[in-house]
Amino acid sequence: MYDHDDHALADAQARDARRASPLVVAWARHADEVLEAQRLRWKVFADELGARLNTTLPGHDIDLFDPYCDHLLVRDEEGQLVGTYRVLPPHQAKRVGGLYAETEFDLTRLIHLRSRLLELGRACVHRDHRNGAVIMALWAGLAEYMQRHGLDAMIGCTSVSMRDGGHYAASLWARLRRTHLAPIEDHLLPRLPLPVDSLRQDLPAEAPALLKGYLRVGARICGAPAWDPDFNTADFPLLLRLRDVNPRYARHFLHAA
Repeated sequence: MYDHDDHALADAQARDARRASPLVVAWARHADEVLEAQRLRWKVFADELGARLNTTLPGHDIDLFDPYCDHLLVRDEEGQLVGTYRVLPPHQAKRVGGLYAETEFDLTRLIHLRSRLLELGRACVHRDHRNGAVIMALWAGLAEYMQRHGLDAMIGCTSVSMRDGGHYAASLWARLRRTHLAPIEDHLLPRLPLPVDSLRQDLPAEAPALLKGYLRVGARICGAPAWDPDFNTADFPLLLRLRDVNPRYARHFLHAA
C-alpha cells in the first residue's frame, strides 16, 4: 500500500476539490477503518444480497487480498460510512501473486497493461444512499488516485444477480455484447463461464445502476460473464482507460485531479 503521508496529501487535495459536497472522501489509514469497510461490505453482500462469504471474523467480509489493497471510504455529514471501494495497485498485485479478477478470468491478453493497471473491487454503497452521489464521489477519488500514481487503466467486475437462475444475466449479456463490447485484443476468458447457451437471452434486461454508470463513463465489457457460485452472480469483466473517459463525464470523474 502507499504510505499514510501520501494519502494525507491526497485527502487534503480531494477535500479542497469537493468542498461543497456534504460527503467526505478519504483513504483508510488505520486497521479500524478497514474493518469498518469490511462490516459495510458484509451488510450489503451477505445480509442484503445473500452471498455466502468465507471470513475469519464474523460480520466482516475479509479475504486474502484485503491487506494488500488500499480502501477508499465515503462518509456522510454525520461521519457514517456510506460507501467503499478497495483498489489493488500493480506493485501490490505482484506481492499477493496476482489480481482478484484472475480467480475468475484469464487475463493473459492484458499483460501489456499490468504495470499501469489498477484493480477495483468490492464496490459497496449503503442501501440508504444509492442515489448516485456516493458513486460519483468514489469515482472522483479513484481517478485522483490513478493520476497521482501514473496509472492509466482500471479493471474490475460488476456482479449481476442470478436469483432467477441466470436468465436475466444471459439476456443482459446478449444485449451488451452488441453495444459495449471491448476490442478483441482486450477480451478475457472466464474460468467458470455463465452457461448462456442454456439460458434465455430474450428477456428485457436493463443494466444495474452501477454497471450502467461504468458504461456511461466509458468502460467496455471484456467478454462473456463468469459465474460466481459463492455470490450467486454473473460477473461482467470491465476495463476503463482514462483516455476513454466520456467527455460528458470527464469533468465529474476527473475533477479531483
